[in-house]
Formats: sequence, C-alpha cells, structure tokens
Amino acid sequence: MKRLLHIVLVLAVSMNMFAASQYMDSCAISVRDGDTLYMAWLHEVWVYPPMKFKNKKQEKFYWRTVRDVKKCLPYAKMISKDMEYADQELAKLPDKKSRKKWWRAFEKQLFKKYEKDFRGMYASQGMMLMKLMDRETDRTSYELIKQYKGKTTANFWQFVAKLFKNDLKEEYDASDKDRIVERVINLVEAGQL
Repeated sequence: MKRLLHIVLVLAVSMNMFAASQYMDSCAISVRDGDTLYMAWLHEVWVYPPMKFKNKKQEKFYWRTVRDVKKCLPYAKMISKDMEYADQELAKLPDKKSRKKWWRAFEKQLFKKYEKDFRGMYASQGMMLMKLMDRETDRTSYELIKQYKGKTTANFWQFVAKLFKNDLKEEYDASDKDRIVERVINLVEAGQL
C-alpha cells in the first residue's frame, strides 16, 4: 500500500511538473531520509513599483513602448546574431575585394529575410529597433553603417535621420534616458508583459 501511494505521488508530481515546465528552468524530485522533495528552479522574476502616470499622454507613451519593444526585440536579437556571423565570415576573407563581394551577397540575403517585415513597421518601431540594436551590439546605428557600408554612406544616413529629428549616433542609455525601455525589455524577456 505504501509503495502504491509513493508511485501515485510521484506520478502526480511529475504531471504537475510537466504542466508547470513552461514556467520553470528545471525541476527535480529528491528522496532524503524517506521524504520526497519536489524542487523547481523558476525563471527570473522582475519586481518594479507600479507605474503611476501623470496623464493619459504618459500612459499612451508607455503602452506604445511596450508594443514597439515586443515587435522589435526579436528582430534586434536575430540581426545581432546575423552581424556576429557576418563579422566572423568577413574576418576569414583575405582581401577587401572578396569581403566586398561576400558582403553584397549577404546584404541581398538580409533584404529578402527582413524587408517585408520592416516595411510594415511604424516610424516609432524603427527608432526602437535602432535603440535595441545599440543595446544588443554596443554599437550605434551610425557605427554599424560606417563599419559595413563606409563613412560616406553613414554620414548620408545621419543627414537623412537629422531631417526627421532623429540621430543615428545616439547611444542606448539604460540607466537614465531609456530606463522605461529597459524596464519593458526586462518584463517582456521574463514573460511578465
């Protein structure tokens, strides 16, 4: 009877672990001195004070930021991986001519992969993507363009950005100017938003 109870208990706990596994990093059952212990290591949980908005404009800005981060963060992470791959491949090539040829082919591939999605983005999401790219790569959009396309092209796009009251040289500042964005990113990555 005791053995049957133990088997039922293990099955119940394992079914519970399977159902809750989407919220856990890992789980285990341990038997110590005849006691069965259920151990679970949970995901990181972020605790922030509740948001207090002074007016509807602030609340609208916050929820727009949430929307933009949810849309752009996966792209920023994918592009960051693509850039790491490109950097590794470019480092393997011996001369400038072969690097330029490889980069043109890779650029066409990137356009096929991302162009349709990027054309459907709002301007605010494009600006958010630039911030998130800086966060993921520790390089501003200007530095990225300069690295891959050259200084002249980077200066041209900086001029175009300035026409639309934007700045490609602006850095991501998680501790001050972009702290709301950082908060939203942490909550989104933890699955809390």
